[in-house]
Amino acid sequence: MHRQKENIIKSLFFLNGLLVVIALLGIFLLLLFNALPTFKDVKFSEFIFRANWNPSAYLESSYGILSQVVSTLMVTIGSLIIAVPLGIGTAAYLSDVASPRVREIAKPIVEILAGIPSVVIGFLGIVLVGPLIAKATGNYSGLNALNGSVLLAVMSLPTIVSLSEDALGSVPKSYTEASLALGGNPWQTLIRVKIPAASSGILAATMLGMGRAIGETMTVLMATGNAPAMPKSFLEPVRTMTATIAIELGEVPYYTTHFHSLFAIGLVLFIFTFILNLVSDIILHRYEKRMRV
Repeated sequence: MHRQKENIIKSLFFLNGLLVVIALLGIFLLLLFNALPTFKDVKFSEFIFRANWNPSAYLESSYGILSQVVSTLMVTIGSLIIAVPLGIGTAAYLSDVASPRVREIAKPIVEILAGIPSVVIGFLGIVLVGPLIAKATGNYSGLNALNGSVLLAVMSLPTIVSLSEDALGSVPKSYTEASLALGGNPWQTLIRVKIPAASSGILAATMLGMGRAIGETMTVLMATGNAPAMPKSFLEPVRTMTATIAIELGEVPYYTTHFHSLFAIGLVLFIFTFILNLVSDIILHRYEKRMRV
């Protein structure tokens, strides 16, 4: 009877895992089959490497997504430049510096950030962060790539902080004890021993935070200005791939080149995020295996 229960539980876990794989494969095939008709009318090289996106042009439509790819990478990398130092610093504080009482209060507060709706973050970008950026830089508007980077950094912080703290917490105590025994102070031990030892886990946390940022829609839709032109600096309005899909998919005629090109953008975004999550998962598993050894 006990063995039968175990077999049933194993079968349920297997079915759950299989359903996840089937759902992921189904999403990929849906995007692929709806994206392929795009390339009957648009060359693949033009779609990827052309910067002009103007599908509603009367005489000659253009379906180049290079400016959207660059805009997406700009706000994503900009958010990481802000979030990674803050995230690692916060994780190090919670792991090695904060008292147990402070840690019990601070960690849930950081994790609550993950539960704030993206539309609320976008609203704060419009009414708070945007005007501050405009005033500080002298621009007429603060709805630009810098605004999106700041907001995405806030949204990525819970992921980076939580996983980085777990990575620091899993470093064997013998590393710390050895460093202190050799005369290192707690600060030197943290910077020169624990963080390098947890670097694989911190890198995985960073990549997962990047995956969180690159797929965000509502925040960048509200706070980056949605200009389809190729951006030249972080102080210019940008339009990301997710924002383009959100803005145009609800109004585009079905089964047109424009319709299928939006699915092609979704396919490119899916591949980006899939690769990021796959690489971060591989790094994290290697780190856990090394820590067990």
